[in-house]
Amino acid sequence: MDRIRILVVDDHPLFRQGLRDVLRNEPDIEVVGEGADGQEALALTHELKPDALILDINLPELNGLQVTRQLRAERVTAAVVMLTAYDDIEQVLHAFRAGGSAYCPKDVHPSKLVEVLRQVVQGHYVLGDQVFDREGLQTWLDRSLEKAGRPYLDDAREAFSPLSPREMEILQFVTRGLSNKEIALSLGISHQTVKNHMTAILHKLDVEDRTQAAVYALRRGWVRLQN
Repeated sequence: MDRIRILVVDDHPLFRQGLRDVLRNEPDIEVVGEGADGQEALALTHELKPDALILDINLPELNGLQVTRQLRAERVTAAVVMLTAYDDIEQVLHAFRAGGSAYCPKDVHPSKLVEVLRQVVQGHYVLGDQVFDREGLQTWLDRSLEKAGRPYLDDAREAFSPLSPREMEILQFVTRGLSNKEIALSLGISHQTVKNHMTAILHKLDVEDRTQAAVYALRRGWVRLQN
């Protein structure tokens, strides 16, 4: 029987070691590589072609949501199990909307994580004790988006769409305290373009201003105060 090939990506070496220790005891699972940031995650996925990634959302360079979205844009079929220290329904929606196959808190029981890996490589989607097929996941997402939407939002699906690479880049500058004008100069784009991106960011995150946007992203590990 072919073993399930796993790529582990987390910027904490001790945590990666713990995952390796757990998975090496499983006869049907093999850790084929490990990385410490989002860029490594992309490069190693293309090089090693794993069946699944265990991917921390809070990563340097590119966060886990960005990595997953990029892999899906490139039509990479490897399943993505997202791990996070910040567990809430909005984070779950962002994770699955980006293309994740499963969502687990970082304190997930080792035996549970192993079972999740076995489920996602069969094409299933896992959230807690719930296992979905593609249609079931879409039904769950539709219901959850409807509940999470605000009365003043035109489309809850749009509100929980993943941020684009440029939007994430601008959000990183916002967390450093740069003004729109300073961001425009740093990126070589117009002031109006930055304003347009900020409007989209506020809508997608369902927040009222740039400070709330920065707090939202920092709490969930999408950006870091220092790289």
